[in-house]
Amino acid sequence: MSLFEKFKIGLEKSSTDLSKGFKNIFSKRKIDSEVLSEFEDLLISSDTGIEVAQEIRKNFETFKIDKNLNDHKEILKLVAEKMAIDLLKYEKDLTKLGNAHTAVIVVSGVNGVGKTTTIGKIGKFFKDNNKSVVFGAADTFRAAAIDQLQLWATKVRVDIIKSKAGSDPASVAFKTAEFAKKNKIDIALIDTAGRLQNKKNLMEEYKKIINVLKKVDSTFPNETIMVLDATTGQNAIGQVEEFSKIHNLTGLIITKLDTTAKGGVVLAICKKYNLPIVAIGLGEKDNDLHPFRAEFFAKALLGLES
Repeated sequence: MSLFEKFKIGLEKSSTDLSKGFKNIFSKRKIDSEVLSEFEDLLISSDTGIEVAQEIRKNFETFKIDKNLNDHKEILKLVAEKMAIDLLKYEKDLTKLGNAHTAVIVVSGVNGVGKTTTIGKIGKFFKDNNKSVVFGAADTFRAAAIDQLQLWATKVRVDIIKSKAGSDPASVAFKTAEFAKKNKIDIALIDTAGRLQNKKNLMEEYKKIINVLKKVDSTFPNETIMVLDATTGQNAIGQVEEFSKIHNLTGLIITKLDTTAKGGVVLAICKKYNLPIVAIGLGEKDNDLHPFRAEFFAKALLGLES
């Protein structure tokens, strides 16, 4: 199965309502201000947010397009083309994550977004690409997170640095980075706590983790990646806002796009924070985490063929 086919199958639920909406709006109707307003409303309902929907509408109005065109498929192609161009600059090559011999990657995200599972999938991705990997179980506030990461470490056959629940997260992060550097491990993935309800403590814990990593090597962490659940829609934007205050993010991984997520939130987040997308989750299987491709995403989201 090609990567585009995986995108198309994964985004099928998201694309169905959107493509039907386009058909209802543009079929056999002249493109006037009323139609464009309906088009804008459709985008907002797809979680793009008001600002992005208005921008897409404005861009759409400047397309070299026959205003009497009533073939919704042709209009979909035009929108997909423009969307892909806009999103292209947000592609980040998953295979070059970290871009260092030993890359220490801090992974953040609120509880419930699939953060620990995503770390496991990233670990598998790199193992499959002949990279050595170590996990750091620095979400010490949840025993379940430590146990889950241990299961993934066993499954993927990678090392894991952990301590008992309630231990100092920064200590685990330090030991993970130290182990990775000493043993020349290619990728160190550090899981972290995601308790937004206690923002002050979370911020202090994060700062401490970043500071101790720099004691191992001034270039650490090489990446700070945030995992977002696409089904949370516009709430995901607020999560990025909070975590950006703690430490500069270098990329995003967006999960659960194969479910009831509407997909437009990807556009909203990219536009607002100018953050690249490292990968997207399109299923529950171990190999359902894929590099983000703007063209594939745009076409699949709008229900088009490659």
